[in-house]
Amino acid sequence: MGIRAAPMIRRQNENISLVAPIRPPCRPEVRTATATSSQNIAPSLSTRCPMRHPSLKTSHAALVLCLNIDIDPPDVIKTQPCANLESWVDPHTMPSHKALEIIGTNLQHQFEGLNPKIPYKPILDPSYEDLRRFCQTLRKQAKEDAVLFYYNGHGVPKPTHSGELWCFNRNYTQYIPVALQDLQNWLMAPCVYIWDCSAAGHLVQNYISLAKRRDADAQLNRGGWADGMPPLSDCIQLAACLADEQLPSCPELPADLFTSCLTSPIDIALRHFIMCHQLPNDITGDMVMQLPGDLKDRRTPLGELNWIFTAITDTIAWTTFSHDIFTRLYRSDLLIASLFRNFLLAERIMKNYHCTPHTYPPLPATNTHPLWAAWDLAVDACLRQLPELLKNAEPVNPEVPLTRRRQPLYPEQPGQEKPYTYSSSRFFTDQLTAFEVWISRGGSALTKRGPLSLPLNGNGTQTITFNPETQDFQDVDHSKEHHLVPRRPPDQLPIVLQVLLSQPHRLRALILLSQFVDLGPWAVHLALTIGIFPYISRLLQAASQDLRPVLIFIWTRIFAVDPSCQTDLYANQGYKYFAHVLEAPEDPRAATVLPNQSEHKAMCAFILSAIARDHPAGQNACWRERVFDACFERLSDDDFLLRQWSALCIAQIWDGNDEIKVYGVDRGTQDKLIALLSDDSAEVRAAALYALGTFLGASGSADLNKLGGGGSGTMYQLEERIHFRMEVAVVTGAVLAIREDASPMVRKELLVLISCLVKEWRGYFIVCAWMYWEEDRKWREGKDDHDEDVAGQAVAEWLDAFDEEAYREENRVLLSSFFTIFCILMELSVDPYEEVATNAQTAVDYVLALLLESPFTRLDTTTVTKPPPGASDTRSLLNGARQRVPSATATPGYNAQPPSPAISRANAPRTEASSNSISSGVTHTLMRTHSFANALRTLAGTIAFPSLDDGRASPRPSATTLKTEQPGPSISRPPSPNLNFAQYTSPYSRPNTPPANGMSPAPSSSPRQPADVQQPMDFLPSDVMEALMEEDMERLRARRRAGVRPRHHHDGPGMGHMSSPSGSTFSMDSSIILGLGTGVGIRDVLPLKSRFYDWCCEYFKEPQMRQPEAEEPGSLQYNYQVWRQQRNEQVIEETSSQADIAVHCRWDRPITTLQVNGLPFNLAFHSYDPHLVVTNESDVVTVWDWMHRRRLNQFFNGNAPGTSITSLHIINQEVGGIILTGAADGVIRLYRNYDPTLCNGPVQMVSSFRGLNELIQVRRGSGVVTDWKQASGSLLVGGDSRIIRLWDAHTESQVMDLDTNSESPLTSLVSADGSSTMFLASFADGVVKVFDRRLEEEDAVVRSYSQHTSWIHNVKWHPTYSGQFLAGCSDGEVRLWDIRGGDHALQSWELCPQGLSAFDVHERTEVFAATSSLTRANWRTQRTVVHSLSLSRPVPLSTNMSGLTIPPPRDPPTPFVQRSSSLSFHPREMVYALGLWDGTVRITGCKLPS
Repeated sequence: MGIRAAPMIRRQNENISLVAPIRPPCRPEVRTATATSSQNIAPSLSTRCPMRHPSLKTSHAALVLCLNIDIDPPDVIKTQPCANLESWVDPHTMPSHKALEIIGTNLQHQFEGLNPKIPYKPILDPSYEDLRRFCQTLRKQAKEDAVLFYYNGHGVPKPTHSGELWCFNRNYTQYIPVALQDLQNWLMAPCVYIWDCSAAGHLVQNYISLAKRRDADAQLNRGGWADGMPPLSDCIQLAACLADEQLPSCPELPADLFTSCLTSPIDIALRHFIMCHQLPNDITGDMVMQLPGDLKDRRTPLGELNWIFTAITDTIAWTTFSHDIFTRLYRSDLLIASLFRNFLLAERIMKNYHCTPHTYPPLPATNTHPLWAAWDLAVDACLRQLPELLKNAEPVNPEVPLTRRRQPLYPEQPGQEKPYTYSSSRFFTDQLTAFEVWISRGGSALTKRGPLSLPLNGNGTQTITFNPETQDFQDVDHSKEHHLVPRRPPDQLPIVLQVLLSQPHRLRALILLSQFVDLGPWAVHLALTIGIFPYISRLLQAASQDLRPVLIFIWTRIFAVDPSCQTDLYANQGYKYFAHVLEAPEDPRAATVLPNQSEHKAMCAFILSAIARDHPAGQNACWRERVFDACFERLSDDDFLLRQWSALCIAQIWDGNDEIKVYGVDRGTQDKLIALLSDDSAEVRAAALYALGTFLGASGSADLNKLGGGGSGTMYQLEERIHFRMEVAVVTGAVLAIREDASPMVRKELLVLISCLVKEWRGYFIVCAWMYWEEDRKWREGKDDHDEDVAGQAVAEWLDAFDEEAYREENRVLLSSFFTIFCILMELSVDPYEEVATNAQTAVDYVLALLLESPFTRLDTTTVTKPPPGASDTRSLLNGARQRVPSATATPGYNAQPPSPAISRANAPRTEASSNSISSGVTHTLMRTHSFANALRTLAGTIAFPSLDDGRASPRPSATTLKTEQPGPSISRPPSPNLNFAQYTSPYSRPNTPPANGMSPAPSSSPRQPADVQQPMDFLPSDVMEALMEEDMERLRARRRAGVRPRHHHDGPGMGHMSSPSGSTFSMDSSIILGLGTGVGIRDVLPLKSRFYDWCCEYFKEPQMRQPEAEEPGSLQYNYQVWRQQRNEQVIEETSSQADIAVHCRWDRPITTLQVNGLPFNLAFHSYDPHLVVTNESDVVTVWDWMHRRRLNQFFNGNAPGTSITSLHIINQEVGGIILTGAADGVIRLYRNYDPTLCNGPVQMVSSFRGLNELIQVRRGSGVVTDWKQASGSLLVGGDSRIIRLWDAHTESQVMDLDTNSESPLTSLVSADGSSTMFLASFADGVVKVFDRRLEEEDAVVRSYSQHTSWIHNVKWHPTYSGQFLAGCSDGEVRLWDIRGGDHALQSWELCPQGLSAFDVHERTEVFAATSSLTRANWRTQRTVVHSLSLSRPVPLSTNMSGLTIPPPRDPPTPFVQRSSSLSFHPREMVYALGLWDGTVRITGCKLPS
């Protein structure tokens, strides 16, 4: 743009230009100025917060002064007197050229007080060419950083309406306009502009409109600015006034009032206070300007005022501006933060003079904020001590600004005592007290949306909540009026951070801050946003021991919310602080300094694991600080949390780091982790498996695309064979220890560990899969001919190839171990817990897909390519085939991964047939596993992606919009767990989308088509085994040849990677040819990805210093539990009084009748709620409100077809209730949220596990029989088995197996009340046994009673006399024994001569009931007899006739239904329920007197 001269005007009757003849610039000597004001002392503002703004760093600054001293602009009429001071210098007291130099130097020092690291370039009365040159030079020097452009236009005309500012020509004879477009071209972006001139609003408005227009053109034409330059409209601007306003000219204030506020806030603030407030008589204005102290010393009056000013302005900004604006302006750059902090003072002062400072981005007004009153109070309290302070202070020149002083409070004079001690302000103490009151008076309570709720921006119009998955705030659904959100945080939060700089208040501030971040992730997010990180980072260097517990706690909360802090803590070496705490030995004397040492060390282990996670530099740093050794020692600590996080820290340290794995093996870390698999804590067991998983190649990264691999690394210190055996031994030991664990979380981690071995030794697993297939095929076809034992012969030939007996035995044991692992993997693929089964199906199908691609399919003796036998095989039907069920219903638009295909699995034990193929090396591990034939048939089909199989889904809430499939005939889907992250991953790639032109797409990798099966080759199965195994060894050798250089996980291929699993690390110098290329086209989906570490991190996001919401007085959950407790006590009191008289009353009062689907096989009353749970002969569970005759819920249990639910309990009844079912397939399942009146969501599966594995196939069985003891949290499981297994619900583990010493099925179990360890067990042969758990497992039977001769339906303890029990058998006889007496019964009752079908005893009153059996002759007259245990009542209390309308069938519906009716007393009420053959449930009560 060309330079145009300003028009000429006539002034004072002289023809001059707008500027009279101007002298050329001169460079006289400049008066030295040593002042470096530092009003805003704060730590480095590299804020770490979830909501980060792009980093903005100011590196260069231009200070443009257009003063033209002694010559006033033509458009400005000055009053007399008027403001004269520029940078605290009166330019009229010295020659103009010298004044200009001094003003420029002082201004430079004032800006250096804001940030001394930036080079400031004063540009004094520049010409257009000089201004252009300086600006372009600054941009070159700054590169991508921001440039500060300060413009003081007090000596030139106002900016024009089009947004032009003014400078001079070279001869200083004309004003030259500078267009904003030129300025933008010179400085580009990013930039910070300060406009200190009248009508500055013209510059702001025109700059923004021009910048937006240019940004839009750049985006349209070039896709944005080149070299990643930010938009011009993102530049920051501060202007002194609006477009129609003029700067104030009050003589008491400086002429550059706006600049003085920005750079010398304390001077201006005190002058303003003097002008607006009346001082005491003994204080003058000159005394105020002599306030002693140093801005950098917070112990002095001046330093304390500056400290208070910083805290107040930060708080005003935090409580007024939105969080993103606050972060951008106050936490991105020290200079910008200081400018905007001081801008608040400029706004407060200049608005009193009809001048409106403003900025871009625009900010809400803050001049009337209530905290300004606190500032005035602090200034007043300080100034009232001024006379005493100045008595012994050195006199100073009042004309020197306060910001340029470095004066101690008292001069150091020997022998002179300080006559007066400065009393520090109570500002920070009062603010901390207010913060403490907020926390102690309901700061943790949630509230409804409104003025007191957490706002998104300053005006409080939008309420938000924190989302831990995205680590950010999200809008609340305003349609939910009942939604509760956190309260508005206290205004004192920024002040608490400032107090951290003061040692006297530091500990109290840290404690309050720890209580605040304990409120939840939203509180941590706010603390990070406000800038907590640099403050507490510096505190890690403090030597104070009393700060250690609270610092550890705060850092734990920060890492739980924002793990990306690892890079910052690594950079400042803060990890050494936590490593030192973790490594310190236990010292009882240190308990006062570090209470709960184990818990704090667990927090340190968590922090260090977060630093090492997916961060090689962090791993090596932890290694150097001996964190690995410290965690190794802590694995045997008494505190379970420390054991858990020590294992997790080890997992993250050696994740992908071969050197550390080598060291870990030398220390025997893997053996110590395997020993932890018997730990009482399920979390510790899972953590040990997680560490073993990362040891064998699983990835501990948070990136879901990083799958890991590479096994245990190079292990160069071990021989090749020892390396191989070590990896197999680790997995084998873990599998044998965990296979029957009751915790689904532990079983999921076991699958991750197995998948690591499958990936590295896939050849062995292909061999095991082939052996399994051949044995399964032979077993299904009923062939016992040894000549057709293809697998056994192949194993024998393979072993015979080894010359040395020891080497042969070693390989046999190794193959046995692999076969055991594969069998357990097959078993886990039908695990009752959905996530476990889904992950196992991914691994199993991966192996099966490799088998279909292996040379086994080309053997002339193979049966892999032949169609498998039909599912209607006789033996399969007898043993109850089961099918795999997908986790989600297939619906259009539903984003779910396809589950594994429907695969029928046999339930019969097959250990004998399998063990023949590898001699005696295979343990009995094949129990109820999948049918291998159907698995191969599905994978060998023509569909690349398995489709969802049909199945019945448990009822879902009606609000769902998903279309469910029609119920299938034989498959049921139980309710899903609460959190289900598992997704099935097919080993084949998804087919490409067909092109629009109709041409067929390029062929993609897919399962082998039947027509594509290659012709048989002339080699033996043992040759294929040897080739596949040698290929695995070559893969190991290639891994070991990779050297000792650090190796880290490669980025996972995701869902579309098609690299060959076998060729990924295979060396081409091998002579093995048969196994090469196996699995080309199979997706590399292993190892599985674990989320256990992220789940464990959630623990540190939960409140630790306060009670949970359910235990917080006044909360909904707390009030509900208090009401339940009171209601339960009332029920106990009422029923206790009823039990005393019910023994003498009739029990024939009809209450209600319910109609259920099928036979009501099991009944269970809730003790306190009006709930009755009914299960039918298959797998349907129905919950009724029996008082209102209303069905509450119905869902499927998911047990295998052909089996029944044979046991039913409601546990944890005092706090709500969980339904526990035991099915004939040996699986225990637990469900919650079954009452829709209390829970809006669907029924959830809490847990599921195999209560019994060793089930015996019998013609008439009892299935699984359980007994729950609420007091100890123990579960007894028996049934069609020769053992009774005791489970501990607290540890989710198996306690012991007690031998029944009986060949008959167990029919019922009941534990003694209280702390007794005895329990009763009845059997199908009529024997009742008393067990004592304290004895050895083989000798636990202490008494045996055999007077009954037939099936015992139930055994119960006497309701009032301890030591006595009753048993009712199917021949119609009920007997009463006393364990303290002989073997003969005390009393017997002949109730049902035609047979007894059901029997039960009331738990509170001396009453029992029995129901007669149904026969073809008397099915219309089934009787229910209620009898008293009192010897004085020989006749029944009542006899009720059923009156059935349909006869029973000749054969029971399942082998597990041994009765034609069911009977159950209410645990408390005088009520019993009778389930009849026709599907009716009759509830009858006692006729109590009114």
